[in-house]
Amino acid sequence: MIAGRDPFLADNDGVRVRVRVTPKSATEAVLGLCETPEGTAVQVKVRAVPEGGAANAAVEKLISSWLEVPKSSVTLRSGGRSRVKLLHVQGDSSTLVGRLRAELSKAGAN
Repeated sequence: MIAGRDPFLADNDGVRVRVRVTPKSATEAVLGLCETPEGTAVQVKVRAVPEGGAANAAVEKLISSWLEVPKSSVTLRSGGRSRVKLLHVQGDSSTLVGRLRAELSKAGAN
């Protein structure tokens, strides 16, 4: 899994990102960082309900838009029935880490 303060970890074909999801929200947004029992996570809100994979699909779509990558490059790795999920974003890991840091900085994360 991911250790340390960052909610993401570079691997050989992209990055793994831990997210904490609030479904059935009035808005869709990436809010910054939050602490979970699993460690630091990117906190997101989606409008979709957690039924039939709708919220998971909404999270993948939101993260792909947020990081400006194709939706097909973001996949759920674990946590399909949990609020805390592990996503994999395929691509150049150094570019993706840079984008993650920049976007989290805009969202007010340290």
